[in-house]
Amino acid sequence: MTDRKDEIAANLAKVERRIADACTAAGRARDEVTLIVVTKTYPASDVRILAGLGVRHVAENRDQDAAPKAEACSDLPLTWHFVGQLQTNKVRSVAGYADFVQSVDRSRLVSALSKEAVRAGRELGCLLQVALDAGESGRGERGGTGPGGIGELADLVAGAPGLRLDGLMTVAPLTGEYAGREQAAFERLMVLSTDLRRSHPAATMVSAGMSTDLEQAVTAGATHVRVGSAVLGVRPRLG
Repeated sequence: MTDRKDEIAANLAKVERRIADACTAAGRARDEVTLIVVTKTYPASDVRILAGLGVRHVAENRDQDAAPKAEACSDLPLTWHFVGQLQTNKVRSVAGYADFVQSVDRSRLVSALSKEAVRAGRELGCLLQVALDAGESGRGERGGTGPGGIGELADLVAGAPGLRLDGLMTVAPLTGEYAGREQAAFERLMVLSTDLRRSHPAATMVSAGMSTDLEQAVTAGATHVRVGSAVLGVRPRLG
């Protein structure tokens, strides 16, 4: 355990330095960017190590892995983000432990999340997942709504009981005009965020950037970066 803690601590320090350096280069304060450690495929013991090292935000993308892990770590002062494509039959479970759902991308999911948040007596923070490979109004290969769908979906979330509209999320696309152009993709997301905040001023979160492109996301103005392998290493998928 000590070896694993030392490994994670060293990796975490490197990522923190990368974020700090990117903030300095962009003329931003370090506290403008929140690190979310993506703990998918990693055991609850790693989550405990992260919490002991001061990490407060963790993310998961599969409910079958996340639910037992969140339960096992329920005594820790953590904020849980769900970042994967979410099927409506998993919403009841996710609404029980997630503080944020970053992958809201369709009206049916909004309705399901609202129903289960109210049932659980919780308020869920919601980020709309924007697909920059989807054209204006399609859906992305890895989920998400095209930019043209943001306004209607935002209004739905903002008006739904138990939900709170917090901002936008994207994953750098593998196809389309932004493929291989992470900086341009994240800059486009920031423009969309500015547009969203004209009608929903409190929706200030912008979640973008992962292990390989967090610097580009920070430069563009992201408020949250989602980093997994750069902190925890590479592991085979669970199950």
